[in-house]
Amino acid sequence: MAVPVDLRYTKDHEWAKMEGDLVRIGITDYAVSELNDVTLVELPSVGTDVQANERFGEVESVKTVSELFAPVSGEVVEVNDELEESPEKVNETPYGEGWLVVIKPSDPAEFEALMDARNYEDYLSKIE
Repeated sequence: MAVPVDLRYTKDHEWAKMEGDLVRIGITDYAVSELNDVTLVELPSVGTDVQANERFGEVESVKTVSELFAPVSGEVVEVNDELEESPEKVNETPYGEGWLVVIKPSDPAEFEALMDARNYEDYLSKIE
């Protein structure tokens, strides 16, 4: 399972990547493997304010519906609209074209508090 070292992670299996003063968010390879085939992605609209650790959308698969939780608080400034027509991109490239939203964080310290790759791998080893 891929755990890129340049990302931060949550216990809910979202990843976050700092890009300048914005944070790009998606779900991890582990989450994709647990969901199986993603069939629908529900995301907030641009301009929506989200709070860290609170629900901001959901991912549906042939297996289940899984809620998405924001790794950081802030304003949604970009949404991956391609997922409406092609939700399978989440399965194919969860760290690439399968990204979900971009947030302008209101508290950058929240990003620093997320798990790094080594801590996330440790966390995965305890839940598997």
